[in-house]
Amino acid sequence: MKYSTITKDSFEQHAVKPNIQDYHKMYREFSWDKISNDLSWFDKEHINIAHVAIDAHLETDRRNKKALVWESKKGKVEEYTFLELSRLSNKFANVLVKELGVQKGDRVFFFLERVPEIFIAILGTLKAGAVIGPLFSAFGPDAVKDRLADSEAKVLITSPALKKKIIEILPELPALQKVMLVNREKAPVDPDDLLYEKMMSNASDSFDTIKTHKEDYAIIHYTSGTTGKPKGAVHVHGAVVGHYTTAKYVLDLHADDIYWCTADPGWVTGTSYGMFGPWSNGVTQVVYEGGFSAKYWYGFLQRMKVTVWYTAPTAIRMLMKSGDELPNEYCFDTLRYMCSVGEPLNPEAVVWGEKIFGKAFHDNWWQTETGAIMIANYPILDVNPGSMGKPFPGIEPTILDDDYNELPPGKEGNLALKPGWPSMFRTYWKNDAIYQSRFKNGWYITGDKAKRDENGYFWFMSRADDVINTAGHLVGPFEVESVLIEHPAVGEAGVIGKPDPIVMEVVKAFVSLKDGYEQSEELKHDIQKFVKKRLSSAASPREIEFLPTLPKTRSGKIMRRLLKAKELGLPLGDTSTIDDD
Repeated sequence: MKYSTITKDSFEQHAVKPNIQDYHKMYREFSWDKISNDLSWFDKEHINIAHVAIDAHLETDRRNKKALVWESKKGKVEEYTFLELSRLSNKFANVLVKELGVQKGDRVFFFLERVPEIFIAILGTLKAGAVIGPLFSAFGPDAVKDRLADSEAKVLITSPALKKKIIEILPELPALQKVMLVNREKAPVDPDDLLYEKMMSNASDSFDTIKTHKEDYAIIHYTSGTTGKPKGAVHVHGAVVGHYTTAKYVLDLHADDIYWCTADPGWVTGTSYGMFGPWSNGVTQVVYEGGFSAKYWYGFLQRMKVTVWYTAPTAIRMLMKSGDELPNEYCFDTLRYMCSVGEPLNPEAVVWGEKIFGKAFHDNWWQTETGAIMIANYPILDVNPGSMGKPFPGIEPTILDDDYNELPPGKEGNLALKPGWPSMFRTYWKNDAIYQSRFKNGWYITGDKAKRDENGYFWFMSRADDVINTAGHLVGPFEVESVLIEHPAVGEAGVIGKPDPIVMEVVKAFVSLKDGYEQSEELKHDIQKFVKKRLSSAASPREIEFLPTLPKTRSGKIMRRLLKAKELGLPLGDTSTIDDD
């Protein structure tokens, strides 16, 4: 089905009128070099993301403009101008450099709730030339340990409540020298704890931002894979060219917009489009500290007068599930443009958006590794419900067969991108061999299966590997299996993604118990809590099925393919390598 909501002819009803000409001109004349000229560089080779996002506005009329409007779970509102964020991030840069001895290239990680301090500290860390590592605040100790250990993080910024969750793993991190606490709730702390509030109060608000090269490392985002521990995708300061451009032309951000990105700062969307993209465009963004609530979200959209909204398909489906009557209690007159990302957006959600808000959700596609939006339903294009959209200018995608030859339109295959865009990851941290394996015949192999239609629209089909996409969170089955077999009752474990109408996939675990243990609902719940505590709620199996034994190859590898085929009633395929003993 094609559902054309926003067309070239009707574009002016949905966006600020002057920009339609800018779009057409960009398509004709696009080059990354021309775009980069819009940004504030130190010189032709040196740029710093925090300087572009915040300090570059201090010489303009945006100096005293609101950059961040934050609302707490209790309804408290705090506002920060670009000037105030500049001074506060300068203070934090001074804390890192002068008090904690952080040097250019050191890794500083953030395990923190969605509070203003995480934005301030990330900006200050980038100004200091250190590499940021945002972590999802719902992670458990094992997930945090794996990432801190792999990156050899020198400093961790967290809160008293979150420190309690990970206190047991801190002695196992020899590279970690300092832990700083953001104590908003004034919780009891040890006398020796480093407190953000105290250290910031004594710091100067003047700091000369480190002159970082465009290829200097800036960000490590960890992403899950089929085998092994999560891998750190490394991005550079020059990536801000991609953040700025796609925020301007895909999210359609204008200077007078009030923008809301619902992504957590611990994920790549929460940095690329919850910090750097909007702020490099001089836009005011609003942030809600709490989690999902249909009633609260509708109220937030109305109260904050949001004009551009970037959210996730799971959230949209949860809003749909709450019914069509609730949104009628609110006014969305200011809302002019809506986008989604993280997982495929089903066509029904696009149609629902038009029904409830009077406009369609514009889905787009990208990855942790790509760093910025690659394929999108643009404001001036027809919206094709269910489609990823068309490539962003300067991005060349294609569909390849398993021998890495290009396929014609209509054929499903491996989605691949021609390397060379600014926000492309530069390596996996300390794992360049796996990084190089992602490139074949001059293409970056994304790991997604897709097809392209005759009109140039791309359509997501599935993952090419076993990585599970649950509510936009990529969960590696190996990581979950590793924790499962640490449970005293579990002898073997295999993990798959099971289709789900709300969150796309849920984690299902197949478990073989050790001798002396009996299957029961109580044991299932205990195993689920065990995984949730050590990894995260997203990684905890929604379903557990006990089996006498799991299918394995002769070399002892659990055959997830067979587990999934049996679960979904699909053909088993080649079973010649299975161990029948």
